[in-house]
Amino acid sequence: MKPARARRAPGRGAPLRVRCISGPNLQLLGTREPAFYGTETLQSIHTRLVARGEALGAVVEVFQTNHEGDICDLVAGCRPAGIDGLLLNAGAYTHTSLAILDALLAVGLPCVEVHLSNPDTREAYRRRSRMAPACVGRVAGFRGESYLLALEGLVGVLRGG
Repeated sequence: MKPARARRAPGRGAPLRVRCISGPNLQLLGTREPAFYGTETLQSIHTRLVARGEALGAVVEVFQTNHEGDICDLVAGCRPAGIDGLLLNAGAYTHTSLAILDALLAVGLPCVEVHLSNPDTREAYRRRSRMAPACVGRVAGFRGESYLLALEGLVGVLRGG
């Protein structure tokens, strides 16, 4: 199944709504393996992301959870909440979770996979993404900036660019 494409034409009605989900152990950013992830906290990244969303005409909701089922619930709740697209940093679940993949495929919204580090330069088990078949794109390796770059790309897709 191919990922969904744009749902809303540019300049029509309410601002775009984007849900950002950050997965397991990302609450530890700032002190967790700074060689890979940098020293910026997740709270700081989320604050910058919300501000960038406002500048782009998008409302960004941010969440962090360590629990796979919570990620599935957040994804499944997108359509009833009027969410237009997703940013997902599923952390280690990226490489293992068929449940999250199934949730993404079920809602069919444009999703961008986000990584702070570059999984392709790390351990072999991190090089396979279970999320990729449900995503319109992937941004990796730019630490906290990955989230902002992913948002810019997603907004472009949602506006039909």
